[in-house]
Amino acid sequence: MTPEQIAAASKPIVLELGDAYTRCPITLRRARLLGISGWAFYITGRAGALGDVRAETAAAALGFIEPGAVADGWDTAARTIRPFEVALASLAECCRWGDERLAAFPAVERLADLLGRAVLAADASGMPLFAAWRAVTVPGQTPGGRAAAGLRLLREHFAGAHLLAVRASGMSPLEAVLAGPEGEAGAVACGWPPPYPPVGPLVRRRLWAEAVTDRLTAAAFAALGPADGTELLDLLAATRSHLSPR
Repeated sequence: MTPEQIAAASKPIVLELGDAYTRCPITLRRARLLGISGWAFYITGRAGALGDVRAETAAAALGFIEPGAVADGWDTAARTIRPFEVALASLAECCRWGDERLAAFPAVERLADLLGRAVLAADASGMPLFAAWRAVTVPGQTPGGRAAAGLRLLREHFAGAHLLAVRASGMSPLEAVLAGPEGEAGAVACGWPPPYPPVGPLVRRRLWAEAVTDRLTAAAFAALGPADGTELLDLLAATRSHLSPR
């Protein structure tokens, strides 16, 4: 498989698993312990790696979430705790989730190593949020924690690349969400209020943006080579099966 093919095949799995920890009840409890809402914890937990920036900057980096919804979570959290502290708490929860859910996966150490190599090789040009997260030290060095952190960072890389591709296609972030698999439900979840523009004219642009996203992220997988890249794809699929309810 080519690096672009590996990027395309791994993208849906990474997007699914890279934020699975955010839906864990224990993660949501951490938000309460910090004195902030789950939404504020999610927004600041992602964009907080940028430091003490304004809500507008956080919204620009996140891209696909409605700016007012970002400001609501960001400003609410900032009145209680510094954004970077929330980001560190979120990363700690990510690694805790990985220790609990991935430690029993037989190939977790190999998965963590391959993910780490891909993250280090990724081109962060034009992706400030991914670059900020890559500079953060991962707490602990257990295989499960490293694998979970690698999934999260690779997810931010895909998200950053897709935002670049969407803007290059001429679509707005809202249009890209509407043309995506979740449609209007996705727009609502991201805080975009109706009425919404028609989706039909956007489908071709969305497909183009997906292809560009694969090209922009291919360098991370090219560094692995064909054999290790294919192995990573197999391990990602096996990890998803491992986590699926039986």
